[in-house]
Amino acid sequence: MDISILIVTKNRVKELELALNKIFNILDLSKHEILILIDGCSDTQKIIPKYNWVQWTFIEKSIGASPARTILYKKAKGTIFIGLDDDAHPISDDFINQVTNTFSNNPNSGIIAFQEIKGLFTTDEEAFQHRDSKSLKYKTTDFIGCGFAVKKEVYNETRGFPTWIDIYGEEPCLAIEVLDLGYDILYNSAIIVNHRIDKKQRLAQGRNYFRFEKQLKNTIYYYLVYYPKPTFKIMKLLFHNFKKYALTDKKCFVLFFKSIFEAMKNTSSVLKFRKPVSNETLQKIIELKGLKY
Repeated sequence: MDISILIVTKNRVKELELALNKIFNILDLSKHEILILIDGCSDTQKIIPKYNWVQWTFIEKSIGASPARTILYKKAKGTIFIGLDDDAHPISDDFINQVTNTFSNNPNSGIIAFQEIKGLFTTDEEAFQHRDSKSLKYKTTDFIGCGFAVKKEVYNETRGFPTWIDIYGEEPCLAIEVLDLGYDILYNSAIIVNHRIDKKQRLAQGRNYFRFEKQLKNTIYYYLVYYPKPTFKIMKLLFHNFKKYALTDKKCFVLFFKSIFEAMKNTSSVLKFRKPVSNETLQKIIELKGLKY
């Protein structure tokens, strides 16, 4: 099996079906497979009979995106894993060949970060017009979970996606472990996915508050696990978020202290996963060009 496409889904049946219909057109089922884990949402089970070419996994009680990915990725047989969100799909030409060729031409690359185009569009052609048309390839520090590829052999050298994070922040954990092993993360703007999000609707639903809470708590965990001396980084993180968000928004103020409380409560369990990276890796992260979100 050459390629495994992996998706964790929760409560987005229509978005998932759209993604599957798009993905099917680029698959060769003799050497490609698609695996989907349903994270605790029974409604999605209803569509399983429509897609008998998908390998389905169902978890009755939701465990969160990162632990769900850990379970799903262990089932994949491809030499390359392509991770997508359930509301994202490829729109670049010759998508799979571009992924395999990028790895072939850059043998030290462990992860490829794709270009993400956010928004709802009538057609893929319309979405494609919103791409960054510059041909960019550069080594970077991170990748976006809605669209990336990782070599199976590299993924298996890491501890995989963290089980001590639920959602928002799992990608940097895998990224820093890949970098610490000596591999590169390569951004390739020619490999493009449309992340079909309605930014205005998400803002109206308060998704920014949900993300703020999760990211703050999980970034504290990230420093505790991976940094040799995490105290300064955590204090700097808290100062920045308090000044920029908590002082200017009452709800963020409450969530700020809620996140700190949750982080303190779970510190002992998170520290069981502590595995600081080398100072050379931290220096590499400082020197590399960051990914544009």
